[in-house]
Amino acid sequence: MKISVNRLKDYIPFEESTEKIAELLTQSGLEVEGVERFESIPGGLRGVVIGEVITCEQHPNADRLKKTTVDVGGEVVPIVCGAPNVAQGQKVVVATVGAALSPNEGEAFTIKKAKIRGEVSQGMICAEDELGLGQSHDGIMVLDTDLPNGTAASEYFDLYTTDIVEIGLTPNRADAASHLGVARDLKALLKGNLQQPDVSGFQVDNTSRPVQITVEDAADCPRYAGLTISNIKVGPSPEWLQNYLKALGLEPINNVVDITNFILHDLGQPLHAFDLDKVNNDKILVKKLPKGTTFVTLDEKERKLTGEELMICDDEGGLCIAGVFGGQGSGVSDGTTSIFLESAYFSPDVIRRGSLLHGLKTDASFRFERGTDPNMPVLALKKAALLIKDIAGGEITSEIADLYPEPVADFEVKVKYAHIDRLIGKHIPKETVHEILENLEINVSEPSEEGFTAIVKPYRVDVTREADIIEEVLRIYGFENVTLSETYQAGFLAEHPAKDTNKLQYRVSELLTGMGYFEIMTNSLTKPSYSEKAGFLKAEENVEIFNKLSEDLGVMRQSLLFTGLEVLAHNINRRQTDLKFFEFGTAYFKEADGYREEKHLSILLTGSKAAESWLEPAKKVAFPDLYTVVERLLDKLNVRMPEVEIVHESPFDYALQLKLGQKEIGKVGLLSPKITKLADVKQEVLFAELRWDFLQQKAKGLKQYKEISKFPEVRRDLSLVIDKAVYFDAVRKVAEKAGGKLLKHIGVFDVYQGDKIEAGKKAYALSFYLQDNTKTLTDKIIDQSMNRLMKSFEKEIGALIRK
Repeated sequence: MKISVNRLKDYIPFEESTEKIAELLTQSGLEVEGVERFESIPGGLRGVVIGEVITCEQHPNADRLKKTTVDVGGEVVPIVCGAPNVAQGQKVVVATVGAALSPNEGEAFTIKKAKIRGEVSQGMICAEDELGLGQSHDGIMVLDTDLPNGTAASEYFDLYTTDIVEIGLTPNRADAASHLGVARDLKALLKGNLQQPDVSGFQVDNTSRPVQITVEDAADCPRYAGLTISNIKVGPSPEWLQNYLKALGLEPINNVVDITNFILHDLGQPLHAFDLDKVNNDKILVKKLPKGTTFVTLDEKERKLTGEELMICDDEGGLCIAGVFGGQGSGVSDGTTSIFLESAYFSPDVIRRGSLLHGLKTDASFRFERGTDPNMPVLALKKAALLIKDIAGGEITSEIADLYPEPVADFEVKVKYAHIDRLIGKHIPKETVHEILENLEINVSEPSEEGFTAIVKPYRVDVTREADIIEEVLRIYGFENVTLSETYQAGFLAEHPAKDTNKLQYRVSELLTGMGYFEIMTNSLTKPSYSEKAGFLKAEENVEIFNKLSEDLGVMRQSLLFTGLEVLAHNINRRQTDLKFFEFGTAYFKEADGYREEKHLSILLTGSKAAESWLEPAKKVAFPDLYTVVERLLDKLNVRMPEVEIVHESPFDYALQLKLGQKEIGKVGLLSPKITKLADVKQEVLFAELRWDFLQQKAKGLKQYKEISKFPEVRRDLSLVIDKAVYFDAVRKVAEKAGGKLLKHIGVFDVYQGDKIEAGKKAYALSFYLQDNTKTLTDKIIDQSMNRLMKSFEKEIGALIRK
C-alpha cells in the first residue's frame, strides 16, 4: 500500500524526515518496505533554469537557425535555436548542459555541449513538449516573470513532488489502509494534532432527483447511504488530483471516478458512482440475485452468479457486485450528466465470498473484506460530493439516504494495569498508558486503581480483547524501550516446526557438488597481516589468540576469503588451475561488549569453464558463471530474488551486493589482483561470500515442486532500448510488478551496444513466458499483459519499444 508523505502532512503536520517517519511506522507495526520519490515531471526539471535572451542573430550557416546568447544566472552561454519565435529580451526556459529531459514523445535525452552547423551551442531553449509540460511545439516558451535569471524552472512551474512510502499492510490493520488511518498512528507516535476531514460546506441544493433505496439483507449490508448529483460535466481531473493518483500508482480515468479513488485511498471508504440515467426508475435494491443469473462486469466479461454474491440492483437487474466490481451497463462515461453516489458498510464475509467466487481482487474489496469503518460512509459521501461539485460542477439533488437500522456499537474492553505490566514485562505509568490510548482515539473510561474500561471505535476491528489493548500500548510505547531481563523466562512456548539447518546445509552442498564444486574445510585461525593489508577488514575487530602457536595463526578470521585463497594457491602451485570450491565456515568479530560469530558460505571460481579439447578452446570463467550458481542456490532455499547493487570496493574489482530489504545477504564479484596476491594467487578469481545464518532465517524451506500445468505456456519477445545505466535487475522488477501472476519467467537472449543505436543506450532482447495454471490463455489476455508490460517499461525505466 502506497502512502504520500505530502498528503500525510495535510492530516498531521510534521518536520521529521521521510526516513524518520518510515522508521517510526515500522516500529509501530506498519512495516515500510520501501521509500521512493514521485515527480510529476520525471527528473524534476533538474538543470533547467529561467534565462534571458541577450542577443539573437541569424545563424551564418543555416537559414532556419538563430544564434543566441542567453544569461542563465551568472553566466552567458551561446545557444543555437531553431524556434521561429525566439527574440532578444525574452525570458525563456533553458536546459543547461547535463540536464536530462523527458519529452512527451520520444525517449529521454541529456543536453550536451555541441557544435551545430559550425557554431557552439551550450544548452537548449525549450518548448512545452520538450519539458513534458504540455503538447505545444509551435515555438519556445516565453515567460512573463520577474524571477532572476538562473532560478530553477521547477520553482517557477511549481512541480509536484512527494515521497511515497510503501507499507506492507498486515491483514489485521484494515484501519490503516488509507492516509487518514496512517495519520492516526502518526498522531500517537508524534503526539501531534490530527486534522479531521472538513465537510462543513456540504448542503443539499434541491431534492429534484431522489432515489428510492431498499436493503433486503441488513446482515450483509448493515449500512447503505447515497445521494444524487445532477448536471455534472465528466472530463479530465485537475492536475493536483491526477498527480495524487499517479503518485500512488493509479491511472486517472475521469474526474468522477478519480474522486471516488481519491476518497478510497484518503479516507479508506470505497465509493461507487452509477450513471443515474441508467438506473431504471431511480430505484436501488441491495439483494442477492438467483443462481445462474448472468452479469457483465466493467472488464466486459460475462459472469454467472452463484446466488451468494451481494448485488446492487435496479428493478430490472444487477448494476454492480457489491463492494467488488461495477457493471458495464451503469458505469460513468463521458456522456454522464447525473450520478447516484453510493457509500456503504458491507459485511466482510459477503464481500470476501463474492471476490473469491469470481477471482476479482480490487482496491474496494481489499478494504471491505478486512472491515471498513461503519461510521465513515456519510462523511466520505459528503467529502466526495463537495469535490465533485468543485471539479465536475453540478448540484446535489437529493437528501442523503442513510439506511442504518442497527448502528455498530463501540467495543468495551476491561483492562487491568497488572496485566499490562505482566504481558509487556515492564511497568508503564498509568498516565502514559492513558495518553497513548487517547492519542489512538481509544477512550479511557471508569479508571480505578486496578484498571479501566477502554472504549474502542468499531473501525479498529482488530482491537476487541484486553491483549489487543495492551498490544496497542506496547507498539506506540516502543518494543525497543522494553529491555529483557537476564532471568526472563516463559511458562509456555508455542510449538512450531523448527527449520532443520543441517538439512538445508546438506541440500545446498548437494546442489553445489552437483554443479562441479568441491567442498573445502579451512582453519579458523589466520594471519593478522591480512586485515592490515586488505583494506576491507577492520584490525580492531580481530579476535586475537593469547597463546599463539605462530604469528601466521594469530587471529580468528573475519572472512572465509583468505583461507579459501590459500587453498587455491596450494592447488595452482601443483598445476591444478581450473578450480571450483565452496565452504561453510564461521567468521569471528570482536565488539565493544564481547564477541560475535557469523556462519558464512563462500564460493570460489577460477580458471577455465571446461578443459581444452578439439571441439572447442578453453574459455575462462566469467562473472555470470558464478552469479548463476548463487541464483540457483537462492532458488533452492526458496528465498525471493534479492535487490542488487553494483559496488566497486575492496576486496573486489567489481561486485554485486545482494540485499533483502535493508539487510545484506552478501556479495558476488571479481576479486582485485591486489587481494589475490596477498595469498600468492596470480590468476583471476571470482568469489562470493554469503551470510549463511541470515539465509537460513529467510529460507522458506526447500523449494517444493509442483506438477507441470496441463495448460500451455506462451512466449512473447520484446526488444527494449534503454539507458546503459539501467540494469537487468530494474527491468526484472518492472516486469514482475506489471506481469502479475501470469508472468512465469523473463529472460535476456541478446544484448546489443553499438553504432546502430543512440550513444549511451543499449538494446535488450527479452523473452516473456506467460501461463495460467487454470485455463488456456486467450490472445486478448496475452495482448493485455504485453501492453501492460510495454507501458510499464516506457513509464518506469524510459524504455523505447522496438517494434
